[in-house]
Amino acid sequence: MKKSIIIIAGIVLFVIIMIAWISGMYNGLVNREEGTKQAWAQVENVYQRRSDLIPNLVETVKGYANFEKSTLTDVVNARAKATQVTVDPTKLTPAQIQNFQGAQNGLSSALGRLMVVMEKYPDLKANQNFLDLQAQLEGTENRIAVERKKFNEVVMDYNTAVRRFPRNIFAGMFGFQQKGYFQAEEGAAKAPKIKF
Repeated sequence: MKKSIIIIAGIVLFVIIMIAWISGMYNGLVNREEGTKQAWAQVENVYQRRSDLIPNLVETVKGYANFEKSTLTDVVNARAKATQVTVDPTKLTPAQIQNFQGAQNGLSSALGRLMVVMEKYPDLKANQNFLDLQAQLEGTENRIAVERKKFNEVVMDYNTAVRRFPRNIFAGMFGFQQKGYFQAEEGAAKAPKIKF
């Protein structure tokens, strides 16, 4: 009788330890996955800030650059395209992130062309509204870079947890899959050639 109580107690203790261990791994993966969603939300937040600044910038520029309508139209169209691209934060696949990044790069390119064109307008460059918006855009671009870096760090932590043994077994059983990263634009590793 005493032996059977000890065996039953041992089995119950083993089951409790296994349940605690598995739930700890599961909850750890859930916490990391929620961290990736939160980091992604912050990335979207700073991109949204940039998108919100663009209408004010376009309105400020319109008054000075009437014949540069095609550049302004490109910026407005790129903004519209960038805001239409959405990513499901529960998946965050490399393809989704690349699609999102492509739309944002199109907007960055259009803004860059706008800033180059604006160099021709000394009155605009002296306009305080334009200078404030330009400074806010520069600050937002810096925030975007910071948030993308943080996002990649959180995704790395999550992906590492999903791939490590024995978590990888439970991750697969419970549907936890690796997330995609932001990656450098193609050709970014090559130094630009500068000629004077």
